[in-house]
Amino acid sequence: MSDDRDDQGGLSERDLAVLALERMSWPGPGAKERAVRERLGITPTRYYQLLGVLIDDPRALAHDPVTVNRLRRLRDERRGRR
Repeated sequence: MSDDRDDQGGLSERDLAVLALERMSWPGPGAKERAVRERLGITPTRYYQLLGVLIDDPRALAHDPVTVNRLRRLRDERRGRR
């Protein structure tokens, strides 16, 4: 993902921030997208592109297996409905 790696299993600060946002629950429509813009300074589209790559990264799985496995499960369910 990013070249800004740290000591958290090789994940960048941005990678860790994306995972942290995914752990949160959101009160309503638009709240998450607002947080993405304000906290990460990127568009929601770019956020979801990064997230898609991140959930396939074994370092992300090692860092936050609950979140990554939940996201993988949701992705697989969406693909199964197509």
